[in-house]
Amino acid sequence: MKKTLFVLLPVLCAPLLAQAAEAPMLIKIPRLTLEASERLAQATVAACRKEGIQIGVTVVDRSGDAMVFLRDTLAPRVTIEISRQKAYTAVNFNAPLSTMENRFTKPFAVGKVDGLVFSAGGIPIEAAGNIVGAVGVSGAATGEQDEACAREGLKAIATDLEMAGP
Repeated sequence: MKKTLFVLLPVLCAPLLAQAAEAPMLIKIPRLTLEASERLAQATVAACRKEGIQIGVTVVDRSGDAMVFLRDTLAPRVTIEISRQKAYTAVNFNAPLSTMENRFTKPFAVGKVDGLVFSAGGIPIEAAGNIVGAVGVSGAATGEQDEACAREGLKAIATDLEMAGP
């Protein structure tokens, strides 16, 4: 049995080694620029202001690190951390948080991990088929209003995101 395994091992590993040899040494990863992040944040605040809502908005990069944060004049301080956590969660799960609100309901589930928020108001940002970041909003009366402002804000950079090529 050991002899058969020893003989088959090179045969079984050969395809894996061939794939590894063909794999690129570097991977180009698209990044959201500071300028795009700023435009998105400003447009999101403007969208909520039109509705009479004061918010905090955070735009994170693909790693979940904050690129831009804005807190409107009368938005409560708590919007700083909540908007950051919403953006962080959206980028890490690559899904709008409104689709995940009831996903983790059991005690000790993933949703109970510090730093994750599963309340509507966080949306991932994609360009050329790649996730490049997320936007999180906090401060409206409901998560749905937060998310509506984020979606409006995304319109400010939508054309640029669509034009981003591989």
